[in-house]
Amino acid sequence: MASANSASRPGAAAPSPASRQAAAAPKAPSRGVAALPVENRGLLTVGVMLATIMQILDSTIANVALPHMQASLGATADTVTWVLTSYIVASAIAIPAAGWLSDKIGSRNLFIFCIVGFVASSMLCGLATGLTEMVAFRFVQGTCAAFMNPLSQTVMMDINPPEKQARALSIWGMGIMIGPILGPVIGGWLTESYNWRWVFYINVPLGIAAFAILWALLPSRPQRERQFDLFGFSMLAVAVAAFQLMLDRGQNQDWFSSWEIIVEGLVAISCFWVFLVHLFTAKNPLFDREILRDRNLMTSVAFMLVVGMVLIATMALLPPMLQTLYGYPVLDTGFLMMPRGVGVLISMSIAGQLLQRNFDARILVGTGLVIAIWSLYDMTGWTLMMGTMPFILTGLIQGLGLGLIFIPLNTLAFGTLDPQYRTEGTSLMNLARNVGASVGISVVTAELARNLQQSHSDIAQHITPQAFPFDPGLAQALGSAGDAAAAMVNGLVTQQAAMVAYLDDFKLMMVMTAVAIPLVFLLKRPEARQGAKAEPVDMH
Repeated sequence: MASANSASRPGAAAPSPASRQAAAAPKAPSRGVAALPVENRGLLTVGVMLATIMQILDSTIANVALPHMQASLGATADTVTWVLTSYIVASAIAIPAAGWLSDKIGSRNLFIFCIVGFVASSMLCGLATGLTEMVAFRFVQGTCAAFMNPLSQTVMMDINPPEKQARALSIWGMGIMIGPILGPVIGGWLTESYNWRWVFYINVPLGIAAFAILWALLPSRPQRERQFDLFGFSMLAVAVAAFQLMLDRGQNQDWFSSWEIIVEGLVAISCFWVFLVHLFTAKNPLFDREILRDRNLMTSVAFMLVVGMVLIATMALLPPMLQTLYGYPVLDTGFLMMPRGVGVLISMSIAGQLLQRNFDARILVGTGLVIAIWSLYDMTGWTLMMGTMPFILTGLIQGLGLGLIFIPLNTLAFGTLDPQYRTEGTSLMNLARNVGASVGISVVTAELARNLQQSHSDIAQHITPQAFPFDPGLAQALGSAGDAAAAMVNGLVTQQAAMVAYLDDFKLMMVMTAVAIPLVFLLKRPEARQGAKAEPVDMH
């Protein structure tokens, strides 16, 4: 590399640590030149996407198999959810360390190690005979998965020149957005056709293929000497873990009526406050303070909180709604969710093409938000007496909106960020999306339960003797038959109340999305980065 050559010349001054660090970082490449050039970019993209899709699928594929796991592992309805919680908490704790680990041991080594760990832990999850084993293996799996997401996004940007990065991010984004949609479908089919263990075994062939491609083709980002901020990482890890546990267990523990939830909330707030103070005052913080000064990145992080809440919360609400209120089986429910993925694919492809023609990404983000709000508004008008077409059309429209938000937002976030901070930036973006998803699911679940009780009470007030076309005393005289009729009436009231509660949740998500619109005006167009000139990284 240039710095190394200059240092080796006689009489040359020894480079300072700052200059060595700057020389080691990938430069902002000129048009037509990637930060990390590779010979077979197409095949490497396939390998990266295999790893990405495998990891994303596993965040949702196990959900539908939980009832089958419960019996097999000897767990209860409350404890079996730790199969999901352990994965989520491990991912949330590990993500902040992705940037430092990538710099310390090399991005190639970390990526390949995570794939091996993910495949091995997936195999062990399939072989688990008890809940304790399963939770431990899922924790390892979640830790490996945490690093794969930011690393894969970074690779897609590094191996493509600036003018092709939007298209590369659209390909990567398709895997990220489609995963949560296909996960329940694939999980349901594997569980019904074989057994729940194949939900984990399916990762083995995918992981082996991804490992072989990345081992052969994946370059490594230059390493940087950085001191690990153990205190900052510990504070953030405890804060995120406590927050995730509070959100995950809050509904079952009746929220702040439980001392467990109160303690977890206080721990999360206290540790996060200490982390923030440390971040702005420490000599070597966990995240380089330079990335905190990038307005586009930090605004995009706030956007990701909203995207995580709306996308994942919708995915959490719709399957139980379709199955309990409309009576669709698991596989049919999965297929009714797929138009949302089709919409994402279409809009991401369109966004990628427009961004390559230097179309203003801020307009695309704003348009995507408006379309997402429109789809949620349509969902507030659903009724119990309708066919499948409203689910299909609304899902397609919502997918179009989300696709227009995701890729342009990533393009804006990293268009003004120095390439050496990409892994840290992607870690923050992924952490924000995960936290947003947890918050979204907890909020809509809590609101659903509260609104269900309130709506049931409101509707039941109108079930009076005058509302019946017959003498209510006749039902009492009929004995068990009368009790059955009363139960049927109560069931209808509960069904109507549940529908009202779901519609209230859709309205809440619509408002949450609308609140994010002013953030668009904080974004700036990264025109300066397009014309940047620099030498490509010397990999020899």
